[in-house]
Formats: sequence, C-alpha cells, structure tokens
Amino acid sequence: MYWHKTPCYIQWLYPQLTWHKSREEKTIYVTFDDGPIPEVTPQVLDILDEYNAKSTFFCVGDNVRKHPNIYQEIMNRGHKTGNHTYDHLNGWKSSSKEYIKSIDKCKALMPEAVFFRPAYGKIKRKVITSVKKDYEIIMWDVLSGDFDVNLKKETCLEKSIQATKKGAIIIFHDSIKAKENMLYTLPRYLKYFSNKGFNFKSL
Repeated sequence: MYWHKTPCYIQWLYPQLTWHKSREEKTIYVTFDDGPIPEVTPQVLDILDEYNAKSTFFCVGDNVRKHPNIYQEIMNRGHKTGNHTYDHLNGWKSSSKEYIKSIDKCKALMPEAVFFRPAYGKIKRKVITSVKKDYEIIMWDVLSGDFDVNLKKETCLEKSIQATKKGAIIIFHDSIKAKENMLYTLPRYLKYFSNKGFNFKSL
C-alpha cells in the first residue's frame, strides 16, 4: 500500500525533511529515482526538453558507475542530481553504519550532489541528523505510482494530477519497472500543467 498524496501527519512527524516547496508559486518539482539507465533515462531527458522542464534525478551510485555518460548528460541538460545511496538500500532494514557507508560510496561518484533521498522513503531518525550535515533530505508530497505494475497507466496519470498543487514535489522513476507507466504519464502530466500555467524547476 502507498499514498499518492503524502498525508499531512506524516509530514508533520518529520519536519526536518523537505516534503514540498512554496505553495505561493505555480511551480512543480518533478523528480526521478533509481536511474540513470540507458533504457529509460535518455527518453526522459528528451521529454523534459520538449516541455522546457528542469528536474532533479536521485541516482543510484552503482548506476552512475555503470553509465557515467548518461549521468553527465543529465547535468549537461541543466538538471540537478541527488544521492540515492550506492545500492538502493532500505534504511529501515540496514544498519546505520552500512547505510552511511552506502551514501558515502555514492557521494564519491557524484560529489556535486547536495540533495539526498532515502530509497523507499525509509530512513532511521538517528541517521537523519548525520545525513543532514551534508545534504538536504528531499521527500515528496506526490507519488506517481509509476512503479506499480498493477496500476493502469491512465490511473497513474489521473492520480498524479489529482494529488498535485502548487509547490509539489512529485516522484517518477527512470527504471525498467516503471517505464511503461512513466513514459505514458510524464508527457501528459507536463502538458496538463503547462496548459494551466505551471512551470517545472529543479530543486
């Protein structure tokens, strides 16, 4: 089970994390998790260019190691990047020492990143303090659900639109699992909100 719209009480429990940006401007912060990979990320970059959208890519360190040219292309096109651990660790199931080690291993490959997002959105409270010394920890208030293979692509789009308001941080995934839903939803989502006068910025 997951929420397309992160409940307010969850955001209230973790005020030291960034869940959304200012609600005053018609801006949406589109983010991507789990890449970069050659099968998906280049298509995402082309779609973003089409709508003059800037984004933030939370990259898995091992994928950066395997596909450094794609990682460089993300930055060449004016997007920002964030640390997503080296091997997509679950922060609730890993020891604090192992988790920090994975973050540091990812940092060695992308030292310019100033944002961190915990894989699965799971991070221990005691680890937050340590991570915040080096990163702004970015969560989200809209989860597209593109990774859900049981979710119809039309529903993915509908739920994403319904949950979005000014200042929203939305998650998509540039991954094989999410590819079908994401590549259907992303351009239609960008077109819908472009027509509503929104712009799309990196964090």
